[in-house]
Amino acid sequence: MRRAITIAGSDSGGGAGIQADLKTFSAFGVYGLSVLTAITAQNTLGVQGVQVLAPDFVTLQIRSVLSDIGADAGKTGMLATKEIVGAVAREVGAFRLRNLVVDPVMVSATSHRLLDEDAVEAVKTLLIPLATVVTPNLDEAAILWGEKIEDLDGMKEAARAVKALGPQYVLVKGGHLAGPRVFDVLYDGKRFEVRDAPKILTENTHGSGCTLSAAIAAGLAKAYGVKEAVETAQRYIHAAIASGIKIGKGKGPVNHLVKVRGLRTED
Repeated sequence: MRRAITIAGSDSGGGAGIQADLKTFSAFGVYGLSVLTAITAQNTLGVQGVQVLAPDFVTLQIRSVLSDIGADAGKTGMLATKEIVGAVAREVGAFRLRNLVVDPVMVSATSHRLLDEDAVEAVKTLLIPLATVVTPNLDEAAILWGEKIEDLDGMKEAARAVKALGPQYVLVKGGHLAGPRVFDVLYDGKRFEVRDAPKILTENTHGSGCTLSAAIAAGLAKAYGVKEAVETAQRYIHAAIASGIKIGKGKGPVNHLVKVRGLRTED
């Protein structure tokens, strides 16, 4: 049984964060481990409150599961503070966790800040250099790059800037770019691979970023190459958004239980 660990915040609404990651791992046939960094009170309408856990307790959780069960891949999501970022980077390095996907979660879709401003530099200098893949959306890529992104060329320049921070691959997600098409840019320092897909007109996209990064981590845990893991994750999230679930009074979640042709859950 392949194992993947998620280090992220909890979403009480079940659509994003730890809950989305564990559902995604299960969809890929991967055993999921979890380390909570924060507890949120949220639903389809937004985030009503956040309680951040102590860095020492985040450290204890990581040591508890990795010293016993271990992991074939991992991903990070909401890390909240620079102290937690530092603790996670230290433990990931100490346990030599391979196949790390860093989703640099900074602000929720409803504009609730999920990463302290003074923690951004810690993400850039401590965590991203450890990553196999970094998966910023347009807003996160712009913060990491320091420039606004308005088109595909801007996405490529942002990918270059984030790659200079030290990860193996950068995947800049273009779902928020204006227009009828969605562009994702994967960059390995030498070549750009651009995925072009029709934009799905739906409000039920909650948790899409968490789900995509978890799907990449699941693929890496199953020994997919990075490009295969990304391509499989992109097909999965496209199908999950297309069949998004209308629950609650706001933006519903993607459908983590969607069946995707060719998804190898048996190996």
